[in-house]
This record gives sequence, structure tokens and C-alpha cells, in this order.
Amino acid sequence: LVLLGGEPGIGKSTLILQTVLRMTDKHILYVSGEESSRQLKLRADRIDHTPSDDCLVVCETSLEQIYTHIKNVKPELVVIDSIQTIATEVVESSPGSITQVRECAASILKFAKETGTPVILIGHINKEGSIAGPKVLEHIVDTVLQFEGDQHYMYRILRSIKNRFGSTAELGIYEMRQDGLRQVSNPSELLLSSEHEGMSGVAVACTIEGVRPFLIETQALVSTAAYGTPQRSATGFDTRRMNMLLAVLEKRVGFKLAQKDVFLNIAGGLRVNDPAIDLAVITAILSSNMDAPVEHGVCMTGEVGLSGEIRPVSRIEQRIAEAEKLGFTSIIIPRYNMQGIDKSKYKIEIIPVRKVEEAFRLIFG
Repeated sequence: LVLLGGEPGIGKSTLILQTVLRMTDKHILYVSGEESSRQLKLRADRIDHTPSDDCLVVCETSLEQIYTHIKNVKPELVVIDSIQTIATEVVESSPGSITQVRECAASILKFAKETGTPVILIGHINKEGSIAGPKVLEHIVDTVLQFEGDQHYMYRILRSIKNRFGSTAELGIYEMRQDGLRQVSNPSELLLSSEHEGMSGVAVACTIEGVRPFLIETQALVSTAAYGTPQRSATGFDTRRMNMLLAVLEKRVGFKLAQKDVFLNIAGGLRVNDPAIDLAVITAILSSNMDAPVEHGVCMTGEVGLSGEIRPVSRIEQRIAEAEKLGFTSIIIPRYNMQGIDKSKYKIEIIPVRKVEEAFRLIFG
């Protein structure tokens, strides 16, 4: 039993429909409680020009009726879009209420386990971003997938929050197009632009999302505060962490940024939680402050501690290999990560650093 959650309009139904239409060897029942069969047909024609004949669609919100359809067609896979629109007669409350969602999910779980039929549920999320309905819904299902992204960008990320049968470190990146979603096999190339050469305030970081390393651009703009109180704003990065890094710059490296506005942006509309991009963040801020560009072909990875030391990061070899693959000439890494790395197997120059000042001397001379 798999639960797929995400924002409205992010592409949950498109992702599932696109997937089931390509499974030509399976007999599939797609239950839609939200859209009419005509709307589904229009979408299916748009995203797949040779749809499977073995995907049957039924528009139904009564759980008992859904079981009748399942008994008649004996599908090998059932898709329910969405669990919040389904209601059972056992409970006297409206569809989408906590009791209905819990009872329907428990009943579907019992059906899935007894008959050995895999079921995919599509779920709504609440305004905090967690899956709507009772928390028990996430405990009932075997796998919880979160489909996220920014509606203003084409990229979508599918991440696994819980998985009883495998790793939750896998990550799928897609691009939303007119004819559905397209898999992005190399996200780094999309997230890096070559237009920033010679411009200050841009540093390239190597981050890891799940098990995939990719390189992203961190952009910063530092300017004198026009109004009394300086502004601090970050897009795609935690603002509190940025404030901490600014304090480290001021205390440990001696750069006075108290009277400056600082704006930070992670290019491509991604949200990054990996602490390994700290070094790139402070490099971009300093680059903008001094109006000195970072040399082309340099990327970096490293967590910055409060005493100005550069702390080790995980999966360093994957990060180095990704930077080399994309044609970077040198990568700055924490000195502690050098243990056990065979420099001779990489063409890229690996520069170990221990403190923030050391890294700045290397970058800005």
C-alpha cells in the first residue's frame, strides 16, 4: 500500500496516470473520486499517445462500490485518487473527515494484504505541508512518497519519507512539460548556468539529496542598508542558519556585515537542507561584499562550525566524482575528509582546508 502526497496541482495524478499507462503488461483499475472520466481521457491523450488498453477507469467515491468494481475486473494494481474523496457507509461522517480517511485506509490495507493486490493512494496535504488526515494514515501504509516542487519552476522532486521494503534515500527528479513529466537524469546541468562567469556573489556547491549528488549555484547579494535596519532574506535556504553563518564571518574572519543587507538565493527553486553547502554560502556572501568573483571551475563542499572550522561532510567521494564529471577543475573539501581518499584516481584538483580563513585565502588570494 503506497501513499503519494503533494500540493494541489503539483502533478500527482499526472505522475500516477503516466506511470500506469506505460505498464502495458498489467491489468489496472484507476478509481477517480475527483475527476470525471472525460477529464481523465483528455489528460491520458495529452501525456501518452499510445495508452494501454488494460487500464480501466471508474469514477466512484463509495468504498463499497469500489470493492464491487474490483471484484468484477480483478485488477493487478488499484489506484485510488484520492483517499480524501472516498467514503464508507460504516461511518456516518463526510468524506475527507479524519474518521472516514482512517476507516477507508484501514479497510483498503486489509484488502491489499488479503488479496496480494498492490494499491496506490493519492493523498492531499494540509497547509503545513504534511499529509492531510490522521497521522495514523502514514503508519497504516507501507510507503509514503512526497511529491514536491515549486509551481513556478518546471522541476518536481519525488522523495520517499517511509519505506518498509527499501531505502528512503532514493530521489526522483522530474521536469513538468506539456506532455507530462520527464525524468531528469542529470539535475546538475539544469541547476548550473554558465552565464555567471566573472560575476561576483556566485559560488557552486556540491550537495546530496537522498543518494544523488548534484551541483547547485548559491547566489548572494550584499549591499549597504538603505534604511536603518539591515534586511536578511534567504530563498531555498534556512534564514536562521544564514544568520549564524554571518555571525561566524563577523566574529572569526573579521568582516563587518552588521550594516549590510544580505540576500541569498539557491538557483533553480530548490530547497536545500544539506549543511555541506555552508562553505559556498559564506563564499558567495563574501564574494558579493568584496565584489570579487570566484574563479571559474572551482566548486566547494563543507559544513562551517561556530568556531570557523570546516567540518567533514558525508559521501565525499560521490561529491568529488560529480564535480569531476561536470568539468570542474578544482574542489575545496574539509581536511578531515581527506582520510582514505586516493587523489590519483581523480583528475580534478582536490584542495583540503581546515578553517574558513584558509579557504578564503585560496579563493580570493
